[in-house]
Parts: sequence; structure tokens; C-alpha cells
Amino acid sequence: MENTFLYLSSCSTCVRIIKELGIQDAPFLQDVKERMVTAAQLAFLYAHTNSFEQLINKRGRVYAQLKREGSDFSEVIYKKLLVQEYSCLKRPILIWNNKVYLGNAKTTVVEMKTALDG
Repeated sequence: MENTFLYLSSCSTCVRIIKELGIQDAPFLQDVKERMVTAAQLAFLYAHTNSFEQLINKRGRVYAQLKREGSDFSEVIYKKLLVQEYSCLKRPILIWNNKVYLGNAKTTVVEMKTALDG
């Protein structure tokens, strides 16, 4: 899989992490609002997590609304959300040298920095 940093440009946490990592002008940045996650990227992420649920941003508005409505969630529903709604993707996600770094936890950001610095 191609090295990629999946993020949302309107997410202040993503912007802060991009600055921390020093990758503001990197060619591998992918704003998921402008360029949705591809089927290949989603399949790659699923292969590394074995769960679409782990890829879901459970703090997002769309997810919260569906939960309030009493929706039943399954892997099929999670995959559908990820394909149809960019805001449902947990972010940021760094795909680097075929490894996946998922989320914005401090330890994950440190791991991202270490991976990028090689």
C-alpha cells in the first residue's frame, strides 16, 4: 500500500498532529473530505484491524445520530458508513511502509513520528 496520511482538514486535532509531525507539505497527505478513502485503502485497513468498527469515529455526528435513532450496528453497516460518509472514519491514520497507525492518542502520534523519521 502506498504511504498515506488520512486526515480531515477541518479537524483541529488532525491539523495539530500534522504540524507536530512536520508533514504540512508532504505529498502523501490525503484529506478524506476532498478525496474519500478508496476501496483498496479500506481493504488494507481492514486487513490490519480485522474490524470495520475499529475504523469508525464514534464521536462523529453521523454515528451519534444513528445511535440515537437506535440503529443496530454490524460490520456491514460500519463498512457502509466508511464508504459513504467521510466523517465516520477515525482519524488521523498513517499508512507507512505497510503498517497502520490509527487515531490521535499520544502514544500513537509518537509511533507515527518514529515511523516517519525512519
